[in-house]
Amino acid sequence: MRLLLVDDDPGLLALLRATLDAVDVELDDAEDVPSAIASIEARRPDAIVLDVNLPGVDGLSFCRRLKHDRDTRDIPVVILSGSDGGTADEALAAGAEAFLRKPFSPLELLAIVERIAGGLYGIPFRATKPREPQEQLLLYARDLRHLLEIERGQRHLLENAYHETVAALATALESKDTGTRAHSQRVQRYAVELTKFVHPELVDDQSTEYGFLLHDVGKIGIPDEILLKPGPLTEAERRRMMTHTVLGEQMLGGVAFLRGEGLRVVRSHHERWDGDGYPDRMAGTEIPLGARIFAVADALDAMTSDRPYRKAMSWAAAGREIVSESGKQFDPDVVTAFISRDRALRAIRREFASAA
Repeated sequence: MRLLLVDDDPGLLALLRATLDAVDVELDDAEDVPSAIASIEARRPDAIVLDVNLPGVDGLSFCRRLKHDRDTRDIPVVILSGSDGGTADEALAAGAEAFLRKPFSPLELLAIVERIAGGLYGIPFRATKPREPQEQLLLYARDLRHLLEIERGQRHLLENAYHETVAALATALESKDTGTRAHSQRVQRYAVELTKFVHPELVDDQSTEYGFLLHDVGKIGIPDEILLKPGPLTEAERRRMMTHTVLGEQMLGGVAFLRGEGLRVVRSHHERWDGDGYPDRMAGTEIPLGARIFAVADALDAMTSDRPYRKAMSWAAAGREIVSESGKQFDPDVVTAFISRDRALRAIRREFASAA
């Protein structure tokens, strides 16, 4: 489906592009009548959305011209108008098939274009003759399903944008903290694997995975001389480093798609089962479950990765350390999950190693 928008408003063009991309509709645009004519001659559109207030020749005059031309009179036209533009009667008198006043919902425009152009997804043209009630209900149901498909498509695009933003933040951290390259992605995968074993429903909260990926984002606020120090930290430096959990929560607290378990992971992933962690010294099941799961995943990756101040441990040695800390640093149930999913976790490690 190809739609031609004739309007000199860049904001409207951006809005429609964002909407129509989600439903696989091709959108061409023109800011005035001459460029619209050139576009039509280059490739005939399936429908034209035409603003009344155009520079030079106005939209109503151009619509009349289109409808008097044998080559273009069959192209459906939707007239757009602001508060100071034309009226529905004037649009119909000019030959337009539909009239829409600004501001409008992009989905409203899509519904109108479907009606006049015969459907973007095979939805039939809505004839004006009366229909039987049962037939009309079926048409309404089909239209509702189609609008839901559009909404799902837009939501998918939005979720992709969210994930790309989160990944960009994690990459920014890794470019600063060079000792933890790919740490965020690896530990996210470990944590998801453990979560599926411990509490699969937690993965349904998408903020959880985002929290796993952005757990250390607060380190962006930690000075490099502390973050990259090759030796042990002083007590003052250690206290400063410990603030990264609260800094991360503050940085991400206003992000709607992170509210929930994800934000709790960011704040609480350094809490300990025995209550000796930070920042809140919570213990046992007081600690959010996502944070308890993540603590094991984070420790596993930290111990099996080279750091500026030490070399990596072997996988077997790291495993023994995690098991020895069951009931002390780590939730015993999560340690059990670690033991049960050892083979899958090793596979994730090999996957990242081969991609490096």
